[in-house]
Amino acid sequence: MPDSPVVLGIESSCDETGAGLVRDGVLLGQAVASSMDEHARYGGVVPEIAARAHVHAMAPVVREALDRAGLTLADVDAVAVTAGPGLSGPLQVGVAAAKSYAFSLGVPLYGVHHLAGHVAAAALDGEPLPNPCVVLIVSGGHTSLLLVRDLARDPIVHLGDTLDDAAGECFDKVARILGLPYPGGPAIDRAARDGDPNAVRLPRPLSGPNDPPYAFSFSGLKTAAARWVEARRAAGAEPHVPDAAAALQEAIADTLTRKAVRACTDHGIDTLVVVGGVAANSRIRALTEQRCAAAGITLRVPPLRLCTDNGAMIAAIGDLLVRSGAAPSPMNLSIDPSAPLEYAALAPLAPLAPVRAA
Repeated sequence: MPDSPVVLGIESSCDETGAGLVRDGVLLGQAVASSMDEHARYGGVVPEIAARAHVHAMAPVVREALDRAGLTLADVDAVAVTAGPGLSGPLQVGVAAAKSYAFSLGVPLYGVHHLAGHVAAAALDGEPLPNPCVVLIVSGGHTSLLLVRDLARDPIVHLGDTLDDAAGECFDKVARILGLPYPGGPAIDRAARDGDPNAVRLPRPLSGPNDPPYAFSFSGLKTAAARWVEARRAAGAEPHVPDAAAALQEAIADTLTRKAVRACTDHGIDTLVVVGGVAANSRIRALTEQRCAAAGITLRVPPLRLCTDNGAMIAAIGDLLVRSGAAPSPMNLSIDPSAPLEYAALAPLAPLAPVRAA
């Protein structure tokens, strides 16, 4: 292995087929193909459609990432791939592709945790994450506050997680109620630009003095928004969508940022990292910047193109593992669609085939 290895990262946990190339914490090139338009008509991701889209897109996306980096497959020194969590079929496609590349190139394979990849994306500017830091992950299926030390070596400590719906799920479900398109997060963000966040009173979940300080719950907020819409329609009036969108966005942003800043101050940590697809929301980014500045906390957020799922973040965590001297995964690497986030490396093993009697 050369001193500065090039790591190819492959991501296929949901509806984005991503490939990226990273060396020494620096992104060399990446490409992403999305099947989102194919799922929009169903109001959510259809796993079989996503898996087939990954099969068609995988090789072209890897070639495009290599071209953008000015590299060839012969320059790749290691392959990292999302082994979980995610949708089973899409994960299988990515892991199978990664095994094929690693085996044909004769390079090590690293199975990694999808959410750890999101965290590593915040360091793709070449600046390592401080040890320790607080990380807020906000995505379609995950909302968590984490205490992260050495991402490649140390266990990841969960300060708090969502007890039910994640923030992204809340955006999607309320967007559907309001008649906005899927995915709901970007649609809510666009509609909220013309709305008044104070026009609709919505709760801040788990914000009481006796509530868990770092836990999240967005199911009740979704229900409160739905009941407001129902009440308006029962009164013979259509809800004003921009106001509803702005109020929902403000409630989610307020809840996330208050708890994240509190976690930093309570633990004496001066850096907050915000990652995941929902980190692209304009109000969440703005309010986090405002509250971190007021509290003297340094904020790290990936650029918008690296907030949603991508191969660059998987290459980034693979790069950290390679440089830390972590052992590679065996070639019978399997997938874990519901993998808990404990370590950055994730290497579940495929069961051995039963031996048949002659």
